[in-house]
Amino acid sequence: MRRTLIAGNWKMNTDHAAAVELAEGVAKGSGDVENADLLVCPPSIYLESVGKALDGSPVALGAQNMYAQPNGAFTGEISAAMLTDIGAEYVILGHSERRNIMGETDAMVNEKTLAALEAGIVPIVCVGELLEQRVAGKTGEVIAEQFSGSLAGLSADQVAKIVIAYEPVWAIGTGKVATPEQAEEVHADLRRLLTESYNGEIADKVRILYGGSVKPSNAAELMANPNVDGALVGGASLKADDFLGIAKAV
Repeated sequence: MRRTLIAGNWKMNTDHAAAVELAEGVAKGSGDVENADLLVCPPSIYLESVGKALDGSPVALGAQNMYAQPNGAFTGEISAAMLTDIGAEYVILGHSERRNIMGETDAMVNEKTLAALEAGIVPIVCVGELLEQRVAGKTGEVIAEQFSGSLAGLSADQVAKIVIAYEPVWAIGTGKVATPEQAEEVHADLRRLLTESYNGEIADKVRILYGGSVKPSNAAELMANPNVDGALVGGASLKADDFLGIAKAV
């Protein structure tokens, strides 16, 4: 059985005091969450402080991005080794905001994914379509292209160690949510791609998260789908009670 993962992506929010307070709130309430793993991904500048606030709790620490190279003249970037050095266990890669605002390509996401795996960090590889692509009936085509490009060259053993997140871009921060049926359709398609590209055993192991305006009121219905293995939560992860409420809905 795949254990549900509820991951909080804080994006470019909080100051130092608020980040620590939020982490402490999640850590304090984590004991009441029985059926899900918890993960928080604060801004990189607060990773160490948040990690200390989570110390002793079951809540894992993750980063929102990293660079593919191990070191060098890459001003402003953070390496996988730096992340492991301060205790990060996960990293979000290829988030739609990085693809569509920062111009990241599948090839760049692929390089980062391989580097994260090499360093022992679990990559959360994001895929998702724009509204115009969904309206044009191209969702399956877009997802398949991002899947194959972002995971190019990964062995079956490597793929078994990743997490995939489906994030319909039109549902991120908009208040719009994919219906449970829409979410399940894409998650099932991703599971099929895993089976066809690797094998059924691998497909059964990989957790696929849904991201896009998830909140306590819709979490249970979304995650009742057989191929939805958790959530990548944005805005609702900025309040400990809301984030924990999503986790308790599992």
